[in-house]
Amino acid sequence: MEGTRHGRAGRQDPHTEERETLLEGLARTRTLLAQAYASFNSTRDPYLIDSYVFEINALQARYSYLLRRVKALDGYALDHPARGPAGWSGGRLLWSSETRKEGCV
Repeated sequence: MEGTRHGRAGRQDPHTEERETLLEGLARTRTLLAQAYASFNSTRDPYLIDSYVFEINALQARYSYLLRRVKALDGYALDHPARGPAGWSGGRLLWSSETRKEGCV
């Protein structure tokens, strides 16, 4: 049975297979993001700049989705897909009067 646990002698359980597929997708998406940022930083054509902005946004959305799926498989409670630490929403800091009172601004 030990070979099965490592995937050498037969199929892995579906949870492990899905997790590995998601992790491979995360790695591919990181590579594509790096390429898109490099292309964005090296172009001067306004149409290409727009194209790279859309591409980067789409890749960031894909990366967020894949990361949420991995966390869900690992048992993390995700009550809202865009919720992170207190004060954060979808990668943007929410500025409230309470935040300013705490001296964070």
